[in-house]
Amino acid sequence: MQKELQFLEEQDISPTLLAQVEAFRQEYPADEAALQRVNRPNIPFYGKEILEMAMAALLQGSNLLLSGAKATGKNILAENLAWIFGRPSYNISFNVNTDSSTLIGTDTFRNNQVELRKGSVYRCAEEGGFGIFDEINMAKNDAASVLHATLDHRRMIDVPGYERIDLHPATRFIGTMNYGYAGTRELNEALVSRFLVIDMPALTKENLYRIIRHDYPKIKEEALDAFGGLFLDLQEKADNSEISTKCMDLRGLLSALGAVKIGLTPWQAVQMGIINKAFDIFEREIVSDMAMTRIPEDWTRENVF
Repeated sequence: MQKELQFLEEQDISPTLLAQVEAFRQEYPADEAALQRVNRPNIPFYGKEILEMAMAALLQGSNLLLSGAKATGKNILAENLAWIFGRPSYNISFNVNTDSSTLIGTDTFRNNQVELRKGSVYRCAEEGGFGIFDEINMAKNDAASVLHATLDHRRMIDVPGYERIDLHPATRFIGTMNYGYAGTRELNEALVSRFLVIDMPALTKENLYRIIRHDYPKIKEEALDAFGGLFLDLQEKADNSEISTKCMDLRGLLSALGAVKIGLTPWQAVQMGIINKAFDIFEREIVSDMAMTRIPEDWTRENVF
């Protein structure tokens, strides 16, 4: 197993799965032209059971759907899986403007002739990439028709108006979805049947602390308990529907710690990274009171690092 994947061995991932991943990487090396898309994630994914389920699904040729609440690590897991398998990754975010031409490509005029400017799904199919469909339950009808063809067991895309596209043997697609967000809708049975589904559990204290220590190894234990504890408090309040999920922002927490490392006071950093993301005044007061119980206003950088 390559040195960069030692975090898998540290989590005691099944040796059988690790051996099969290694064989997959050797059988399907990434094309040199696509190497710039084989990107190491900023944050490793921690969670032995989820990793093993995801790796097994991809190894046996299935596509994967990651569902769950905010801050459960869906996108982090998707990015890590592409890196683990050594594949170029293409991130496709679905919104009201995402249509078939966004995914497959569109005609463009080049060198005095009409050529197809290939979209992310087309390139992913050709290069054996991992396509990450972010917020797949926001896909509109035009884009959904491409998804049905792309994810079919026949592993080819046959969309009217385009030539037939055969999927590379290493190509996989990973969908992510937050259930109940504005603009989302139910996925129909035909689309769901094209995936194996993992329901992402809430972030545990152990894994949260691992993530924080990964980015900030010199953080003091008291500060780790304060910042990590604040996130877990917010997670519990959100689970109980006492606050929205706006402030339960792992990226915001890590960015706040980065601002503290630069020289900002911890209280100012938490205001920007967490508190001010609640635009409702009542909710902001609740989150502010929660932060105050964890992070004293007179703390300085030296209390954290």
